[in-house]
This record gives sequence, C-alpha cells and structure tokens, in this order.
Amino acid sequence: MYLLELGGEDDAFAAREARSAATGVRRIGPGIALANAIDPVRVRGLAYTHRASDLLGRTDATLDSARALLEAASIDREGTVAVRATDVHGSTGVSTERAERELGQLLVDRGFSVDLEEPDHLLRVVFSDGTIERDPDDGVLEPLDGGDEPVDERRSVCALGWLAAESVRDFGTRAPTEKPFFQPGSMDPLLARAVTNIAGARSGATILDPMCGTGGVLVEAGLVGADVIGTDAQSKMVRGARENLTHYLDRDESAPIGVDRGTWHVGRGDATRLPLADDVVDGVVFDAPYGRQSKIETHRLEDLVSGALSEARRVAPRAVVIADRSWASAAREAGWGIEAAFERRVHRSLTRYVLVLSA
Repeated sequence: MYLLELGGEDDAFAAREARSAATGVRRIGPGIALANAIDPVRVRGLAYTHRASDLLGRTDATLDSARALLEAASIDREGTVAVRATDVHGSTGVSTERAERELGQLLVDRGFSVDLEEPDHLLRVVFSDGTIERDPDDGVLEPLDGGDEPVDERRSVCALGWLAAESVRDFGTRAPTEKPFFQPGSMDPLLARAVTNIAGARSGATILDPMCGTGGVLVEAGLVGADVIGTDAQSKMVRGARENLTHYLDRDESAPIGVDRGTWHVGRGDATRLPLADDVVDGVVFDAPYGRQSKIETHRLEDLVSGALSEARRVAPRAVVIADRSWASAAREAGWGIEAAFERRVHRSLTRYVLVLSA
C-alpha cells in the first residue's frame, strides 16, 4: 500500500491524474490518498501528486497517535533515516518540527542513525484534518469504518510512509512567459502535464493536440516520453510550437523524470479534418478556443469544437478537453462517453472546464 501526497486545491482532479501512475487510488483525507501499487518512474512525471511513500500505517491526526503507531510498527530496514512531517493546509495545528524531532528520536531508540542530509530512508509523516466531498464523477473515497459506501465527512488522519518516489518539480522553468515562443492565455505547464497524463501520455504512447497553439501540451507529453503530434490552423502558432518543442524536446539527454523524450511532429491543419488514419493515436488533448477572446477565421466556435470532437473520436480511444465552458453535449453527440468532469477556477472571469472522455 502507498501513501500519496496530493498537491493543489482540487484533490479529486489530482487523484484522477494519479491514476496514470498508480492503481486503486482513493482519497482518505484532504491532500492525501492511498494506492495499491505505483509506477515510480511515472510518479516522477505527475503534476498534482508530490510524493508516493510505502505506507507504514495511519492513525488519528495527533502527535501522540503518530508516536504510538511508530512505536508499534514493524520496521524491516537498515541504514540511516530522517523524518519529514507536513500538516496539510495547517489543518491540524500539529507542530511539524516537534513531530520530526520526537519521531526521529523513536527511530534512534530503535537503533537507527539519523542523517538529515542524505538518509538511506526518509519517513514521511502527513497530518490532515477536514471534510472531503465525494465527487459524483470521479472522487473515489475510501469508506469510513469499513462501510460499503464512502460519505462526505470530516476526516482526521495521520499517515506514515517510507518515501518511494517524488515528482520532479521543474515546472517553473517552463512557465508560459519563459518559453522561447509565448502568447497570452497559454496553459500553465502544471495543468498541461496533468491533462496529458490523464490522456495516457507515457513512453510508447502517441498523443495528439489538434489545436496545439504554442505547444505547451505537446512539450509536457513529450517530457514524460510520449511521441506527440500537433496541428494548428495558424501558421504563426505552428512556427512557435516548433520553436518551443525544439527547445525542450530536441536534446540528447533524458528528460528530468528519467525517460527518453518523445519524438514530435507539428504542422498546419484543420482540427475538423485531421490528416490521420483511424485509430492511430492513443490519446487526444486540446484546449478549445475561448469564445470571447479567440479569433476563429474558418469555423463557428460550436462547429469547430464539435468537428474536433468527432475527429478525435475517429483517431483515438481517449481524449481530454479543456475549455471555458462544458462541451459535454457535443462530446456525447460525437460518440464519447464522459468519464469525469472538473471545474478549475483560474481567476474571477475564467473557469476552466476539463472533460475526460473515453470511447
């Protein structure tokens, strides 16, 4: 069993992305989830999960409970150790410094040596308290007290685990304004990475963005090892996307997460008439134009999105659509089933809707 430390403000969305790197994911408290198994390499490529740890146990969100759990736990490890504690959103009021000190002393009492700089084993201690709501589309929660159905209820949890994998937090180096080619409204790399993971980006997979813009989605998919294809109706965007992809993907070394960068192809094209054969890609991701801000020269917005959804259904079994409104009806008309839907508030005047679609 593994402990997942989720990041961001939307745990249901984070848990959905985590399923691309773990099995049996279910949330047990604000900011934390459990998983049956993980792929450590793919955990390194997650956007909204920070860490995965081999679960030692869980208890109530108090330091006394954490001490009792650690005292009773069987520890089959050798080498040096260190303890790192966190209080999710400051929700429990537990002093993390005191927790690290006291739990570290317990490990010393059991014969371990402490190395705070480069320990052989790092014990993660996560305290969390608060209500987690069940999302009817996606929010898988673990039932309380062995019940059959999870419920919206306050959870007070402390979970301990030995760190197994961490995500690579280098997204700031790819902020939209840091890229060689930038346009206002470009998607931030955290969200771009998450939606590509949900769409199935990984080594050996092919991901298509038929409205690729500056290429942000393609960059993130390529960095986790996927081969990527992009089209855009504007020559300016095609040139800019090529510039960004050349900068981030055309390197000899492996990507930071430890995989080979994917190959890429970008050309000018119409998202409603893709120059691709049926069923040739593994997943489609696109950020639909925002009606009040985007200039669309050849299609009405409704026709563009509907046509793109139909083409995506023709070439792939899976898709993720991001937009400033829900295109659920158009997706169903194009033959898609809706696995999950999320709303992510960007600022006062913009909420991004994310649809996860499957054939």
